[in-house]
Amino acid sequence: MPRRFLIAALFLTRLPVRVGGTVRLGDLAAAAPFFPVVGLGVGAVGGSVLALGLAVGLPFMAPALLALLTTAALTGALHEDGLADTADALGVVDRHKALAVMRDSRIGAYGALALLLATLLKATALAGLPGTLAPALAFAAAHALGRGVVPPVMRLQPSARSEGLAAAAGAPSRTGALLALGLGTVPALVLLPAPAALTALAAALASGAVLAFLLGRRFSGCTGDTLGAVEQAAETVLLLGLAAALG
Repeated sequence: MPRRFLIAALFLTRLPVRVGGTVRLGDLAAAAPFFPVVGLGVGAVGGSVLALGLAVGLPFMAPALLALLTTAALTGALHEDGLADTADALGVVDRHKALAVMRDSRIGAYGALALLLATLLKATALAGLPGTLAPALAFAAAHALGRGVVPPVMRLQPSARSEGLAAAAGAPSRTGALLALGLGTVPALVLLPAPAALTALAAALASGAVLAFLLGRRFSGCTGDTLGAVEQAAETVLLLGLAAALG
């Protein structure tokens, strides 16, 4: 198995991945093309839980919430934590203080509300998709896309800090960033009906790009937390778009 894939899996999940040799944060940029591949795997596991819950007749949003819990456990809620930290930081006017808030392990009111809203939006969107297979496929596709939009932001934006995750990871190559973005869109295009997939993808990519731009201006670059927020935005909007088109 490619070493770069293993590095991506090591960073993006809590799985006990074994990578030969020394692994540094600086290796993460080279592993960027494999982010959506790891995301697809995580989403496939969560999608299987979702499909099983629907098949046995669990009520309303229960299967979706169980799927979200499964993927959070697999990833250590890495991106959800970034969303919460970013939301808390947006409540602070001073840039330097806001960046310090991101490093605080405690979750504030804005962070808690952002997590609650994202969870409810995703669960509601999944519950609104028809059948058993479509929600599971949409869930997997959303996780792939969410990871796929991260490398382009890493490529285009400098690190907001001189140290930290984004600074240590560095920027992927232009080819790597484009490959990650392309691979992130493939599952939705292949697994889901084309008109709905195209519309939802356009909305998700646009929302991710706008949020990345606004956060980049607000914090003068990206951090690991803002990358997580962009991932969550793309994932959520894709599911909402699919629910609107297919539900």
